[in-house]
Amino acid sequence: MSNPTQLSFVSLQVNDLEASGKFYTEILNFKPVLKSPPDAIVFEQKNGAAFAIRKPMIELSKANLLGWGVAVWFGIGNMDVFMEQNREKITIVKDIHPTPFGRILVISDPDGYAITLQETKED
Repeated sequence: MSNPTQLSFVSLQVNDLEASGKFYTEILNFKPVLKSPPDAIVFEQKNGAAFAIRKPMIELSKANLLGWGVAVWFGIGNMDVFMEQNREKITIVKDIHPTPFGRILVISDPDGYAITLQETKED
């Protein structure tokens, strides 16, 4: 039997690449790779699927809720430190709460995508 299919790449289409780039680098500490394709920012990753943001390939204004039904989770290390550093810079969708996977926080990115931050205690 062959191995299951692996998730290899996830990208979010954003209205303002520069503003979203600042959010993902300055708030969530993603590091852009040295060379990204035109109209996109690809971020470094330790392991797992690659993540990027890109200019829209569809008319985003025609969507009622971007990403409705899709959950995007990122591990962030210590949740308390993250909140101390970013509380005034983020929009909270659902406050910190325990789950079977550890504490999580759901925030909104500049386009309104719900982003789940999972505490990993790794810094």
